[in-house]
Amino acid sequence: MEKIVLAADLGGTNLRMAAVNRQGNVLFRTRRLTPKADFANEIVALFVEAANECLENVKEKAKVFALSAAVPAILNIEDGVILKAPNIPLLNGFRFSKALENSLNLPCVLENDANAAAVGENWLGASKNYRNSIIVTLGTGIGGGIIIEGNVLRGVDGTAGEIGHICVEPFGVPCGCGSRGCVEQYASATAIVRLTKELEANYPKSNLQDCSKLTSKDIYEAALQDDELAIEVFRRQGFYLGIALAGLINVLNTEVIVIGGGAAAGWDLFIPQMLEQIDERAYREPSRRAKIVRAELGDDAGILGAAHLAFNKVSRF
Repeated sequence: MEKIVLAADLGGTNLRMAAVNRQGNVLFRTRRLTPKADFANEIVALFVEAANECLENVKEKAKVFALSAAVPAILNIEDGVILKAPNIPLLNGFRFSKALENSLNLPCVLENDANAAAVGENWLGASKNYRNSIIVTLGTGIGGGIIIEGNVLRGVDGTAGEIGHICVEPFGVPCGCGSRGCVEQYASATAIVRLTKELEANYPKSNLQDCSKLTSKDIYEAALQDDELAIEVFRRQGFYLGIALAGLINVLNTEVIVIGGGAAAGWDLFIPQMLEQIDERAYREPSRRAKIVRAELGDDAGILGAAHLAFNKVSRF
């Protein structure tokens, strides 16, 4: 029978899980709402429920050898412990791998969600065949994953790749991390909304003045209609992203930078200013070498990356 893994991507809103083979083909997938739980074992129970559904649907054609989970957290990878999960704090300090292994009788591989997305894009997506790459995910916040010489860069404390917390404005907006002026506060979907509200007084003719519950999608659609306020917001997004990426290019000299996440939909609106800042601020040769590309795997990047890590790590394979 074909050997497969169950790969999961846990978010603050959803748990997505899929049965994936060694070639990266998804044989079955399922989704659950992440509960507003009081205890970590409720999250474990959610994983078990999703895993059992996957197992039931592939039992005739494949054998599952491992479970791999991508989670939005700082981790102790070796011990399978979640150190800090800002969006799911009840998991802080929880021995997640051991709990899943005991519940499902399967080896469990744990990885940070952005790192898993970087691995997924590097395996089957936009950075395939490159040994040095960066992924930047633009969503409610900004995530990041770094691969150097084919390996995920985690750092001694597991916090490497926190690209969203590169400072681009030393005296700027306070950030949830405790610092100020992080690029997350200037280039994420949340930042796009905040910048629009801050600048709207300067653009009295903007159609965005009439939006009572403004979203980043509203601003994107306004920009497509040549709304000057929206265009300026995306210009600023590109400006600050360019500053951050220029620094990464100078420090890491990677071959490719992949940009994904929901807020990357505004690509055509922010990319000119972003590239201009990279050109002005990064060393010439590294900046010319680094390809800036859009992510290709969408929501599957984390799941496929988690699967690939499991195939590589579990000795039985």
